Amino acid sequence: MQRFHSPRWLLLALLIVLIPASSFAGVFISVGFAPPVLPVYVQPVCPDPGLMWTPGYWAYGPDGYYWVPGVWVPAPYIGALWTPPWWGWSGGLYVFHTGYWGPHVGYYGGVNYGFGYMGVGFVGGMWRSNTFAYNTAVMHVNTTVIHNTYIDRAVVERNTIVNNNHVSFNGGPGGINHAPTAAEQAAGHDQHLAATSFQRSHESSAMSNKSSYARNNGGHPQNLAVSRPLAAENHNPPAGFNAHGSTNAAPGNTGVRTNNGGASAHGNTAPAFQQHQMTEARQSMNEPRQPVAPRETPQSHAAPEYRAAPQPRMAQAPQQHMAPQPRPAPQPHAEGGHDHGHGR
Repeated sequence: MQRFHSPRWLLLALLIVLIPASSFAGVFISVGFAPPVLPVYVQPVCPDPGLMWTPGYWAYGPDGYYWVPGVWVPAPYIGALWTPPWWGWSGGLYVFHTGYWGPHVGYYGGVNYGFGYMGVGFVGGMWRSNTFAYNTAVMHVNTTVIHNTYIDRAVVERNTIVNNNHVSFNGGPGGINHAPTAAEQAAGHDQHLAATSFQRSHESSAMSNKSSYARNNGGHPQNLAVSRPLAAENHNPPAGFNAHGSTNAAPGNTGVRTNNGGASAHGNTAPAFQQHQMTEARQSMNEPRQPVAPRETPQSHAAPEYRAAPQPRMAQAPQQHMAPQPRPAPQPHAEGGHDHGHGR
């Protein structure tokens, strides 16, 4: 049995703690046997706005696989989305891929973690300008404090990979069969931010807890999720990323790459993000329209635009002298005054 005081695991622990959050980096681990199945648990209530759910996952430590509890994490910048870590089969081994923050949710092996991470993208909510709105069809939030919510079950169904056996890895014997979509591949080219120092500390704490290991709990950890959110760690958004420009036009595009954002970074400074989120999310001026904005806004602008555009061209076009409109208004002038309306 490998011990934590071995040089290999001392080095691993140091790397987990010392990886800089300002750059996307990770510890790559490969294991010869598959991780346990995903346990079933209840998501703790989101207590405050601006928090992002990071689902629990199996990591690997000195005594084998251990469970890292799910937890609410303050978004490191406005518009940030979390891509969870995942295990994938490669070259006869199970390889661990670290999670990261980015403007879009990337590929995580098709693993259905639940709570918005249904296997493809993220359907638990979306950024609307500076505020994150939660899809309460899959997210459990305190609606007495958080008013930016909506319900969209259709998007959940479209992006769910059925995983009745709760498999926790992609590929290999018995693994999930899901190749990256075009949107997931595109999201992989975004500028990413590694897990915050508080997330890494959260994982390190789980690694040092003997009860977290599958060999000790039989694959059924007692501490599956943490109700208390982690502390905030603010970062500047990626260069060229504009939270306004990246807001999804419809819930079905939540977390899936739909555009490249705006041409300039967001104007708000990162250190004021948490206070700004708490204040703005409690404002009521936009609350009555939040549940319907994603579906109705594009339609309300599209309809008049396509109807209005042809009218000025038909009124000025000379072809109307040869093919009068069938409308009743101009017909009385067809014989005696047909040219009075256009001859100048």
